Amino acid sequence: MENASARNLWGDFLDAHLEFASQEAPKVIHFCDNEKDANECADLVCKETKRATTHSLKGLQLRNEKLPKIGDFYVVTDWNGNAKCVIRTTAVKLIPYFSIREEHARKEGEGDKSLEYWKKTHWDYYTRELTQLGSRPTESMIVVFEEFEMLYKK
Repeated sequence: MENASARNLWGDFLDAHLEFASQEAPKVIHFCDNEKDANECADLVCKETKRATTHSLKGLQLRNEKLPKIGDFYVVTDWNGNAKCVIRTTAVKLIPYFSIREEHARKEGEGDKSLEYWKKTHWDYYTRELTQLGSRPTESMIVVFEEFEMLYKK
């Protein structure tokens, strides 16, 4: 782990949770593609308001990233790389974009937690993400709905 802040937080987490001492170092992540949203999402995760995130399957594939899996650990940082908390994936579902419902939006915990807010912000994000990768979002695209639990924070 190159990020010193994340390495320190992971070490503190392991000191408090020796049962995970054999785990490999987690991936260090921030949410979103801009500072304001990344910082807001990190705060929502630490408050346990945000308990899920949704990736575009096509984006993951085009970047050659692995699908998240149950049990994956992550150190969540703000935009500037300051470690905020440790999370662990508890569920992963592949869902067509058009099948996302209010319950999904509530678990993501962003904005007013409505489906309308979720669809607007995620469509805008997927458009930016996929355009950079030479593609575009569609209503029928598959999204990866990842639920997680916040295990430790500073």
